[in-house]
Amino acid sequence: MSQERTGVVTFKGNPVTLIGPEIKVGDVAPNFKVLANDLSEVTLDDTKGSVRIISVVPSLDTGVCDAQTRRFNEEAAKLEGVHILTISVDLPFAQKRWCGAAGIDKVQTLSDHRDLSFGTAYGVVIKELRLLARAVFVIDQNDKVVYAEYVPEIAQHPNYEAAIGAAKKALQ
Repeated sequence: MSQERTGVVTFKGNPVTLIGPEIKVGDVAPNFKVLANDLSEVTLDDTKGSVRIISVVPSLDTGVCDAQTRRFNEEAAKLEGVHILTISVDLPFAQKRWCGAAGIDKVQTLSDHRDLSFGTAYGVVIKELRLLARAVFVIDQNDKVVYAEYVPEIAQHPNYEAAIGAAKKALQ
């Protein structure tokens, strides 16, 4: 059975249980298997050798998740050599529709709905809701985690500047 953690994040002020380990700076980034918008499988290894920002959101169809994904899409245009992955449990079809409507074309949206492979490996599955907690991870070219943020209240924004700064530093 996967590890359960409490007291890490809240949803609308109420504590929730996260499933999976806490990923920390210095850890080797766990691999995972998620689905692209065309239903093809995507793993961390698919972007091996590059800096990755993994933006984790509960659902693209909510205000903060929408804003977070748009912000990283804007930043992606300025970050040469950085892959930005946005992962949620939204269905791939919904992600594709949302990206088309929002004009999102620089980040890759990926769905963890099938196996919760990413969420369990990175400790962001909200047990009570079967959604992913808001988080941001930056992984360097050698698959080392150089930044990890579990946003304490799901309705709050992550620290964009810190994540982008960590990605820029990893590029050097």
